[in-house]
Amino acid sequence: MSVAEHPQPFRFVTHLTLTELTGRRAHDLLELLRHLKTVPLSVIYYHTHHFLERRRGLAPSPPNDFAFWISHTLQEGTLGERLAAIDTIQFTRLENLREAIVSTIETYLASAKSLRPAPEGSDFFFMNSRSILLPTSYEAATLEEFAHALKKVSVHSIYHHVFEARLRMERGNDFAKWLAGLGEKDLAWQITLMDPYTQTLESLRRRILRLVERRLFEINHVPA
Repeated sequence: MSVAEHPQPFRFVTHLTLTELTGRRAHDLLELLRHLKTVPLSVIYYHTHHFLERRRGLAPSPPNDFAFWISHTLQEGTLGERLAAIDTIQFTRLENLREAIVSTIETYLASAKSLRPAPEGSDFFFMNSRSILLPTSYEAATLEEFAHALKKVSVHSIYHHVFEARLRMERGNDFAKWLAGLGEKDLAWQITLMDPYTQTLESLRRRILRLVERRLFEINHVPA
């Protein structure tokens, strides 16, 4: 069986993240809400995603800086749980994710009888992040080359092509899009259906690789 070759090789990139103070901070829930409505979307992205590149084990639920501060600093556990329950994978635009966070807080405030301020020295500091993309030496024109490169690239490359590409750049999952262009639509769909927020980057690499290698096995064992 002839090997399918993509007219545009997949070029793996990696990235560096620069984290910056925005100068904004919140002392209570009302201040947090006010800033949430106006901060750049890169701030929303940072506070809902920065944990992903650092975690090594699975958390009970994906961390969220807003939910954590509200639960542990303001002691508003009910609201914290509601924010932590927002399913980030359901969003393809950061603006929609912001709206969901804002709406959840506003709904809670509508029935709140009193609000606790943060203890002294425990304000919420809004952080911004900038991503600097860097080329790697890995590229692939065939499914076999893609599997080989996927084994070699850093987890930062996987993070960029899965998370940043989809939500920050709003272009979808880079791997799935390229595989669909290669004619591997079923494989692309399986990768699209994955929830990357419930696993580490290494486990995500392994899951994608298993799917790709299974498909390669099918291709290589088609009866002549």
